[in-house]
Amino acid sequence: MRCIVTGASGFIGSHLVDALLADGHEVLGVDDLSTGRLKNLDAARKSGAFRFLEKNIRDLSKDDLPLSDCDWFFHLAGRADLVPSIVNPEDYFQVNVEGTFRALQLSRELGVKRFLYAASSTCYGIPDTYPTTESAPCKPEHPYALTKLMGEEMVMHWHKVYQLPTLSLRLFNVYGPRSRTTGAYGAVFGVFLKQKLAGVPFTVVGDGTQTRDFTFVSDVASAFLACAKSDAQGEIFNVGSGHSYAVNRLVELLGGDKEFIPRRPGEPDCTFADTQKITSRIVWTPSISLEEGVSRMMAVIDDWRDAPLWNQSTIAEATADWFKHLGHTS
Repeated sequence: MRCIVTGASGFIGSHLVDALLADGHEVLGVDDLSTGRLKNLDAARKSGAFRFLEKNIRDLSKDDLPLSDCDWFFHLAGRADLVPSIVNPEDYFQVNVEGTFRALQLSRELGVKRFLYAASSTCYGIPDTYPTTESAPCKPEHPYALTKLMGEEMVMHWHKVYQLPTLSLRLFNVYGPRSRTTGAYGAVFGVFLKQKLAGVPFTVVGDGTQTRDFTFVSDVASAFLACAKSDAQGEIFNVGSGHSYAVNRLVELLGGDKEFIPRRPGEPDCTFADTQKITSRIVWTPSISLEEGVSRMMAVIDDWRDAPLWNQSTIAEATADWFKHLGHTS
């Protein structure tokens, strides 16, 4: 198949590119490099089946593409961190909503056979039930979650109105090699790996008993590939590990001391995907346990040597707007 992957130089996008190439497909990777890294595509760029286009998704047109048609369109470009979305919601709206609109319109022009969207489990907010099914109500708690949900709603609407063959994958707590190592305060894995390298305590939010559906990035890439090969369309699928692990268990596997920082309002005690729909409808099951995933992360821990080192004081500063704007909703 001839594939387009937006956000190709990012964390998940680059792993998807590798999976598509390994499966024998041609791939055009599109990225403006605002958050992604070309280094993530080092292996892909050695393949004659891969081409790269540096372009912002909002400005992308058919005339920019070195191909006249496309079979599978994977839309992963977007802003991903929760905390900065509180500070700069306009940027998140422009990239996550307007960017998705442009991707959908371009896909219509190209007559794609599959459009797959990287949605977010944060759309559920604080769920009422666990594991959480796709039919659970969406209650976004912050602009990141809201803009990703708005993108998903467009994806489903374009299927309904224009018969675009779309699928939306709600991703749960993705981690793995190539996850972001610079910039804003972000996912727990990156924070903890740098703290591990520095030999300082892990900054654990709350008491660490909260659980997360940590899902390894190779499992996510294989889910996208399996869904593209399926005949499903106009559907939403959870993509998770099949388990929910305590943050304290992650600390135990990494090994080290911990210190506790205030729990943030609007964050759930648990994220846990009900994956029955995708595992029954699609030929896919997750395969990487947390133990194996942490082992793989430790093997590449040096990638975080130049990452920012977060501590109680800098985290408090970075999340001040979070408490200011979301504290009244808790």
